[in-house]
Amino acid sequence: MSGKEGSGGFRKRKHDNFPHGQRREEKENVNPSSALMTSFKLFQLELDTRHDKYERLVKLSRDITIESKRTIFLLHRFTSAANGEEILNESEVKLDAVRRKIKQVAQELIGEDMYQFHRAISPGLQEYVEAVSFQYFIKTRSLISVEEINKQLIFTAEDREETTNTTSNSHDKQPHTWSLKVTPVDYLLGVADLTGELMRLCISSVGNGDIDTPFELSQFLRQIYDGFTFIGNTGPYEVSKKLYTLKQSLAKVENACYTLKVRGSEIPKHMLADVFSTKTELIDQEEGLS
Repeated sequence: MSGKEGSGGFRKRKHDNFPHGQRREEKENVNPSSALMTSFKLFQLELDTRHDKYERLVKLSRDITIESKRTIFLLHRFTSAANGEEILNESEVKLDAVRRKIKQVAQELIGEDMYQFHRAISPGLQEYVEAVSFQYFIKTRSLISVEEINKQLIFTAEDREETTNTTSNSHDKQPHTWSLKVTPVDYLLGVADLTGELMRLCISSVGNGDIDTPFELSQFLRQIYDGFTFIGNTGPYEVSKKLYTLKQSLAKVENACYTLKVRGSEIPKHMLADVFSTKTELIDQEEGLS
């Protein structure tokens, strides 16, 4: 047994050589007003402020996601509604409420690097892109660009609220416009999620007797898929993951078009949606086994 070990065979720790009272005196002798302690208190305050802001942004992102999903559910009623314009107007009201939430995000990020808080707001922005692009497709049968989306995310302050709540001096200090830019990655991920909603729109339109929409959607989804294949594995990991889901949605829409072209005259229109839903379930089972 070496001399460093005690009688019980355990090694003594280095700080055991110092009395406990001496360590306690050292703690009591720390000057709380020293430069070192003051610096660490400032670090603590800065980290707490940053963490609080991150949590507020996470909550706002959840609200944006929820409202965007509700807008998407509303837009799916467009094919079966008697008055489609009323659905579009109601969806615009919901999207305006989502933009007010995004305005709060932009206000939180004033003077901050957006990419430090990007993980907190990215899910909400992706869902917003999906809802806006879905509405834009229903209106124009085309894909909205990221520049068009960012133009809608430039906000101005209401003058009447600021005149009642702030003085003229604070008017000069506070900015009157806020903006939040959707990053290219968030835009691509939102467009990839859009393909799933277009696949559901295809099935529901067939159930309502609309035979032309599936063929339009098939061409549109092929163009999106071609664009994503150009990115391939060179883009971000999340984009390459979405490529498999996009391919599934395209296969389901193409299968629906094939059924309409080959067996459309044999199957009654009110049964087409049931046929497509059972075929998509079989496709999912086969892909799960493979």
